[in-house]
Amino acid sequence: MAEAILDQAAGQTGGHDASHDEHHYTATGLDSWKVGFWTFIGSECLFFGTLLSTYMVYKGASLEGPYPREIFDIPLTTLSTFVLLMSSLAMVLGLDGVQKGERKKAAFWLGVVVVFGAIFLGFQYYEFNHFLHEGLTLQHSVFGSSFYVLTGFHGAHVTVGVIWLTTLLVQSLRGKLTPDKALQVEIAGLYWHFVDIVWIVIFVLVYLIP
Repeated sequence: MAEAILDQAAGQTGGHDASHDEHHYTATGLDSWKVGFWTFIGSECLFFGTLLSTYMVYKGASLEGPYPREIFDIPLTTLSTFVLLMSSLAMVLGLDGVQKGERKKAAFWLGVVVVFGAIFLGFQYYEFNHFLHEGLTLQHSVFGSSFYVLTGFHGAHVTVGVIWLTTLLVQSLRGKLTPDKALQVEIAGLYWHFVDIVWIVIFVLVYLIP
């Protein structure tokens, strides 16, 4: 009898450990995936900080035009910024839908995020095309190089986010994005909000400060 009780207790302990390991909690009590992703975002902050610093150093170093104040379309960029900010709100609502198991709500708002992200990329493509016709190319000047590298890398990050969220949208439409998988959407949301915050900094420093 005593051996049976001990065996049962050992089995329960083993089951608890397996469940604990499945969630991959760190010593801080946070999920290891989330901690790892925050670390990744920290490295990305350093990356974009370097690009922004380089841009600010060489912003006024061009000896010939076109200059930022001559080609930037502030109203258009403001509109694209608004679209990207609204996509962050949609991301919050989409995550809420997944956490509550509301499939239609989750799919709708994740779809909004994807569409808004694609619209933002469309604005950026139009802007780049306009700048190229105005004579601002990657090889034109140090300003042109630093500008295209900075905004281009941000656009690449938005593209990755759109693809990532599209996969989550497909899972949601298929009914596979259940509440127990909300962490996947939360991590994607952290990435998307980070991309939005970076753009706000770029918008202020690059477009609004002459």
